[in-house]
Amino acid sequence: MIFLTVLAFILLIFVYLTVIVVPMREAVVVERLGRFLKVAQPGFHILTPLVDRVAYRHETREQVLDIPPQSCISRDNIQIEVDGLLYLKVVDPELASYGIANYQLAAINLAQTTMRSEVGKMSLSETFSEREALNDKIVEEIDAASSSWGIKVLRYEIMNIQPSSHVVATLEKQMEAEREKRSEITLATAEKEARINLSEGERQFAINISEGEKQKKINEAMGKGQKISLIAAAMAEGMMIVADAVNQPGGATAVKLKLIDQFVDELGEILKIADVSVVPAELAKVKGIFEGIDLVTNPLPTQTR
Repeated sequence: MIFLTVLAFILLIFVYLTVIVVPMREAVVVERLGRFLKVAQPGFHILTPLVDRVAYRHETREQVLDIPPQSCISRDNIQIEVDGLLYLKVVDPELASYGIANYQLAAINLAQTTMRSEVGKMSLSETFSEREALNDKIVEEIDAASSSWGIKVLRYEIMNIQPSSHVVATLEKQMEAEREKRSEITLATAEKEARINLSEGERQFAINISEGEKQKKINEAMGKGQKISLIAAAMAEGMMIVADAVNQPGGATAVKLKLIDQFVDELGEILKIADVSVVPAELAKVKGIFEGIDLVTNPLPTQTR
């Protein structure tokens, strides 16, 4: 039993030192007598006992490294703390094993130094607005420096940009002043537009009034013109009738008598209301005289018996 136990133990040690199974998520670096032999890909592998050994195991999946907060000074001399996440992947297990002692620690330190350098080139406002460009620049710098480490930097994401408490208070005051400024500008713009609208309304009202007055005067003028035309036409027609009557036998005498009659009537009216008598009042009786003259000049026809 002791012999069998020892034999089984030796067999297990032999299998342990000889057979390895590499999972899909790893890459194994094998050394022979202390020198690099190969990179064992996922699967079943048999090693030479006491000669070959597994030197390194590397994660081949994408890795996420937490970059701790670090103090940075922006271009406008404002102190801020920045942290982030670095995504990388081992693409060459041999270089990751022999090119650097600890590629994860090196990538974190390089990300921090690159972050400080890039933030120093930007103002505080640019670090917020140009975050994507800052991420791309950090990835480019780290990827160029880590090409001999057997890793590939995929992306870098800034998580937090935290200014100091004094800067935060100053920024809050600045934002409040900016909001008040925008509010005053908005109110001034609204008041300006209201005044413009009011003046436009008054202007349009005045235009409407003037247009109405203009049209009214035009209508009145047209009405007066039509009235004058009608009166003139009526007067012309009356004068033509009078002229025709005058041309008839005895027409001229009738016109004269009519004029005398109107003259005497008007004279009597004037003498009634006048304070000063310019001519004798008996002149108002001239009408009777003229009527007598008319009878003399035009005697009534005698009746035949």
